Amino acid sequence: MSTSFKYNRLSKGDAALLLVDHQVGLFSLVQDFPPSEFKNNVLAVAACGKYFNLPTILTTSFENGPNGPLVPELKEIFPNAPYIARPGNINAWDNEDFVSAVKKTGCKQLIIAGIVTEVCVAFPALSAIEEGYEVFVVTDASGTFNDVTRHTAWLRMQAAGAQLINWFGMACELHRDWRNDIEGLGTLFSNHIPNYRNLMTSYFTLTAQK
Repeated sequence: MSTSFKYNRLSKGDAALLLVDHQVGLFSLVQDFPPSEFKNNVLAVAACGKYFNLPTILTTSFENGPNGPLVPELKEIFPNAPYIARPGNINAWDNEDFVSAVKKTGCKQLIIAGIVTEVCVAFPALSAIEEGYEVFVVTDASGTFNDVTRHTAWLRMQAAGAQLINWFGMACELHRDWRNDIEGLGTLFSNHIPNYRNLMTSYFTLTAQK
């Protein structure tokens, strides 16, 4: 049976990570995930970006207003990343400095996560797709008011060609093969998925016995 589908995998050599509006004030709007789980997911995505050495761009909107400053952990993880504090643009793609930073990465695949999903994620995702980028939206590191708004945003982005992925799937697709590194990625997973420590404990036990 013939098909036109082509599985374009995430490539760590051609993917940039865009973390959009993970701001202290906006975090309080996220109701589709428990607060601690959501922040863990956001930091997990950031840890993956650092682990895979992905070009990463941080951006905020209207920091001096109710949205508040960027979550400080992200700046700590990426102290040298481009940091675009947008003065008021709701759609990050409407900001020339942000678009310029994206283009400077030279990447054709964009991994996007942010708050809130139907605005801060969907708007730049749709804009990037329009300009020919391949967009991957990290669903569990993007938050919003409720399940209705979340699924509405997902459907809108999917209809335009965005691919939905969670942070664990993103990491595995970028990694491709466990033989590339076991302990490094396993430790990252253990830091953000408590039960994954069981797998690593088993691995270390087995390797110690050899």
